[in-house]
Amino acid sequence: MSAVLFDMDGVLVDSEDYWVAFLEEKILPTTVPDEEIPASEASGMNFREIYDYLEAEYDTALSRETFESMFHEMARELYTERVTLLEGLYDLLAELEARGITTAVVTSAPHEWIELVFDRFDLEGRFDHVISADDIDADGKPAPDIFEHAAAETGSEPTDCVVVEDSENGVRAASRAETTVIAYRIDAHGEIDLSPADDIVDSPAELRDAVLELASH
Repeated sequence: MSAVLFDMDGVLVDSEDYWVAFLEEKILPTTVPDEEIPASEASGMNFREIYDYLEAEYDTALSRETFESMFHEMARELYTERVTLLEGLYDLLAELEARGITTAVVTSAPHEWIELVFDRFDLEGRFDHVISADDIDADGKPAPDIFEHAAAETGSEPTDCVVVEDSENGVRAASRAETTVIAYRIDAHGEIDLSPADDIVDSPAELRDAVLELASH
């Protein structure tokens, strides 16, 4: 393997606990008050694409401007005050660098949110590439486009990349891109279908071992 591509929300930081609650308790009931929609239906998508999806599939009761404003406000609070970093991440990145493995953050989050996380946890310069869904004019997860783009950015074939994802849409996207997929199972998502993944891990230690095992091949 020549590159490891990490999702941000739910993998690098434990933000999915908060985002899922935000979706279930505030965003979805407010935007689509006449439907009961599980958060997993939208998890992994860029927040703008969530609105596109809801608008296309349901009757939306919230304007796009208000919807996006609610997300930006939540993001500022979430990333600067609430989330914690994946245990052992600095050491894992240092080990991958020592082995000559390229690393990238590949996320549906916009760059302004990524910067909040990087500033808080001193991640600037620790990854070789930082890729947001906003960087490409293509379909979001579960489409494979962002991972195909990320592989090209790292100078790798998708089949030479390991992707670490936590959401069902993210796992499906990485699998469709023909990468090797490690699914990081977290409580926030409940029972979701991670079967397209090549490996499923349940803790930071298991994640580290799985990444380093695959990176050695």
